[in-house]
Amino acid sequence: MNIRRATEKDIPGLNRLLEQVLMVHHVGRPDLFKSGAKKYTDEELIEILVDDSRPIFVGVDESEEVMGYAFCIFQQHIGSHILTDIKTLYIDDLCVDETLRGQHIGRQLYDYVVQFAKESGCYNVTLNVWSCNESAMHFYEKCGLKPQKIGMEVIL
Repeated sequence: MNIRRATEKDIPGLNRLLEQVLMVHHVGRPDLFKSGAKKYTDEELIEILVDDSRPIFVGVDESEEVMGYAFCIFQQHIGSHILTDIKTLYIDDLCVDETLRGQHIGRQLYDYVVQFAKESGCYNVTLNVWSCNESAMHFYEKCGLKPQKIGMEVIL
């Protein structure tokens, strides 16, 4: 597998995996996530692809088929009254094609993102995971991530 920045030619593969992620969330929380929706339009993806503050990395096979992706966002709170100005790389979304899971593709993508963050001068890498996605929580724990904060709710 080769890991690289995503380009426009990867949009069909990104869309395929974004649909898979949406279904995981929809099944886990149908009260919050719609079925059959798209997180981004193709036009929005094109804008993100050229935005260096929002890098997208893809893992591709020898025929350039997208096997997995990591959508990332640089975050920094310069001038905050309460937060330090550390630079963070936030993983907005990480997905491996459901037919390829268990082959350590996700770990390779995650490790690549961590190395990219180090080379970019980041203090940390963060992400959010839905509590209904137990397999993702287990994966991130195996990668060494620990809870930073916990979101809680009460449904009325």
